[in-house]
Amino acid sequence: MRLGVLDIGSNTVHLLVATARAGGRPTARTSDRTVLRLMRYLTPDGAISEEGVSALVEAVTRARHRAETEGVDELLATATSAVRDAVNGAEVIARIEAALGQPLQVLGGETEARFTFLAVRRWFGWSAGQILLFDIGGGSLEIAGGADELPDLAESVALGAGRMTVQFLPDDPPRDDEIEALRDHAASVLAPVAERFAALPRPDHVVGSSKAIRSLAKLAGFPVPGWSGIERMVLPRAALKDWIPRLARIPAEARQELPGITPDRTFQIVAGAVVLHQAMKAMDVDELEVSPWALREGVLLRYIESLAQG
Repeated sequence: MRLGVLDIGSNTVHLLVATARAGGRPTARTSDRTVLRLMRYLTPDGAISEEGVSALVEAVTRARHRAETEGVDELLATATSAVRDAVNGAEVIARIEAALGQPLQVLGGETEARFTFLAVRRWFGWSAGQILLFDIGGGSLEIAGGADELPDLAESVALGAGRMTVQFLPDDPPRDDEIEALRDHAASVLAPVAERFAALPRPDHVVGSSKAIRSLAKLAGFPVPGWSGIERMVLPRAALKDWIPRLARIPAEARQELPGITPDRTFQIVAGAVVLHQAMKAMDVDELEVSPWALREGVLLRYIESLAQG
């Protein structure tokens, strides 16, 4: 069966096409993305502007056509924080659904964390034990922890890299006082979250699963010893901290020259680094491992399971 997962996020509209069967490992065939950075299109009252909605509809239409070309049997369309939190979200959802010709599943922050945790658990396996997960998107940061397939605790906070760039780092490159303001804000938001997660057992593995975290790991991390041919990196907190002032001094257009920093991440990678460092600090994490599977794979796995149960 050929399945498509369309992830309408705060930064990109990303289509993943994979071959899947009940009880088997999904195999990716095609990955296609359109960079939007929807946070640029937010009006002062928190709505997505007409320009932003039009760009979103165009990207969704393109993805639908690509899915048709790929012969997708079922398209699983999801939207996360940018659409979820917009003042005009209902109107935006209606226009996306009209472009898709099918319903759109709008994921709540906790659901997003749970789907991502499922993907990470399947990638690392049961032997990984207790897992603590960080996932930074454009609009939100998801954190989840547990020893089973579903997390014992899952939370979402509005600390996404795109959102924080718009709110705290308007200058390019950002000023030192802007970086400090973002660091203080993130620390304040994360403090009560860290208290709740402290009630869980100490994790055996701390995992980061988003594109932003993978980019930062390629920049400041190192490969997992003994692994080859598979994207497995370790990102130390100390190395990430050292890179933040260096990243902040470089204009956005020049950051893509750095290892791992793709053009679609140049504008928001500084905010992502600050938020991730503060999250690791708040949770007393010295280093994390990178998972190549994230939300899209979690949506795919859950759907495969539903077919098997049905």
